[in-house]
Amino acid sequence: MINIPVHTLNDGTKLPALGLGTWPMNDVQAEEAVAAALGLGYRLIDTATNYRNETGVGRGVARAGVPREEIVVTTKLPGRHHGYDETLASFEESRRRLGLDHVDLYLIHWPLPRVDRYVDSWRAMIKLREDGLVRSIGVSNFTAEHIERLEKETGVLPSVNQIELHPFFPQDDLRAFHEAKGIVTESWSPLGRGSALLHDPAVASVAKAHGVTPAQVVLRWHLQLGAVPIPKSSDPDRQRANLDVFGFELDPAQTRALTDRAHRRLGGDPQAHEEF
Repeated sequence: MINIPVHTLNDGTKLPALGLGTWPMNDVQAEEAVAAALGLGYRLIDTATNYRNETGVGRGVARAGVPREEIVVTTKLPGRHHGYDETLASFEESRRRLGLDHVDLYLIHWPLPRVDRYVDSWRAMIKLREDGLVRSIGVSNFTAEHIERLEKETGVLPSVNQIELHPFFPQDDLRAFHEAKGIVTESWSPLGRGSALLHDPAVASVAKAHGVTPAQVVLRWHLQLGAVPIPKSSDPDRQRANLDVFGFELDPAQTRALTDRAHRRLGGDPQAHEEF
């Protein structure tokens, strides 16, 4: 079993350096994938209300037989539940579906600036943390401007911002902002889902040099940036390979080669994207 290094978050809690994503698995798939992943050594599991698989994730956690205190379970608040009271109620629904007495990391899934209720939700999340129902609170798809507003209006910074991040979209400025603020960057779509990233000649060349797969190269790239990738896989062999990325290192030229291209976003723009 591979032991995964950890990051210490700005609230003192620990976050494994690599986790398992579960979108778009259903409950049955999520239960199998989570149980298998925990058996291989994964300790960070990522879900969301809008993935509609929290029940399966919770069953996988229960089935795996791994001590609960070793596992970081993440879920996310959907857009339709923004607002103080709505957030508290939504969290209880998530906790019930997961079958857990607490959630380790709770994120606001999207900022929805037009709706303009994410600060109200953030205040509720602060209360959930103070009440011991959540260990750490964070955000997803937030810009620096959104995060600065949270800090200004509540005095509390997120511990994590989960963003689209991959060699086609390295997010240099936002990652630098996170580092300056002590926020850990998590990477969704770390392998550039739906793109040609894993077939890119530069990625293939680096993979050949190290005798590893293209996916392993890209995940190693994330780790060396200090980001926490959460690749989705329901296949145990692929899960194992995705975890086996701590035994080699990219040199600076190889790191540059992976991002020396025109950059483009593959998912939604946080300033305009609305997901309820």
